This record gives sequence, structure tokens and C-alpha cells, in this order.
Amino acid sequence: MKNVLVALFVFFALTVTQTFAYSVRDFSSDAKIVSALQLLEQSGEHDVFANLKKNAVRIKFYNLSGYGTVYATNSYDSTGRRVILINSVYSGAPVEQIACLIAHESMHVLRKPTLQEETIATQKEAATWVRLRNNSVSYPETKLTKRLDKLADLQIASNADGVNYIQTKIASSSFYKSQLGM
Repeated sequence: MKNVLVALFVFFALTVTQTFAYSVRDFSSDAKIVSALQLLEQSGEHDVFANLKKNAVRIKFYNLSGYGTVYATNSYDSTGRRVILINSVYSGAPVEQIACLIAHESMHVLRKPTLQEETIATQKEAATWVRLRNNSVSYPETKLTKRLDKLADLQIASNADGVNYIQTKIASSSFYKSQLGM
């Protein structure tokens, strides 16, 4: 009986390990993106990887200049496979910031996002920035840095008084009103 229990335990352990096994290189071959993924992995962002793996996502830098001020987006390639496109304008951004964009986009699972999904994704981006930014580092004064700092302030204020300032900001944004059909 003891041998059967040990065998079942070993089988279960191997099955679970294989189920959750992945390599950050499964999602991108770009060194900067891989570094951002490694940072997310080291900081315990398991939900990011669960979504990336579940949706077989690939991540790459892409020229999004024709789409206005887009930091990153979810899309589908010609075979219908999901891809996260990070605006190539930010390919030189600090790894922590790239990680925040990936964390945000990984939360999108619907073909057409809703206010609720966009709020969750943006909260994830903000919380990731709060956790990953290094206060002893002077980050470049870019639109991305300003965005992340503003989102972090909203997230901290939301946590302090229970008002969802991020959702309020998204709901009042003309960009998101257009994107979400509100």
C-alpha cells in the first residue's frame, strides 16, 4: 500500500511539474522581452504566465506608429495565433517598463475587451510598476514613464480609499470610449 501511495505521489508531482513547465523563451526570442519575462517570473507573476501559456502568446516589438499613442496591443497573426505587440518606440525602455506592458497585455483574454477587462489589465500594469520600479533609479522622462507613474499613483490612491480611480479614468477616456464602444 505504501508503494502505491509513493508511486501515486511521484506520478502526481511529475504531472503537475509538466503542466506548469514553460520557458520564457516560449513567448519571445527578443533578448529584451526575455529579460522582462524573467523579471516577471522572478517577481512571482504566475497569473501572467498562466494567461500567456493558456493563450499560446508570442511577444515582439512592432511598429505601431500608425495607431496613435499605443504602448502595446493584443492582436492575432495570420494563422490566428495570439500575439502581443509592444510599440517598437519603447524597445529601448527599461526592462521593468517592458515587463509592465507585458503584464497588462497578458490580462487580455477576450477578442474584444470590455471596461472590466481593461480595468483589470491596467490595474495589473500599475501594480507591477509599483512592485518592480526601483526608487533609486532615475528612469527616462518618456511618455511611458509618465504613464506608469500616473497609473501607480492611481493604484496607490485606490488601495488607500477603496475608490477605483483606474476604472474611472478608463471610463472617461475618449480613447477607451472609442475602443470599448462605450
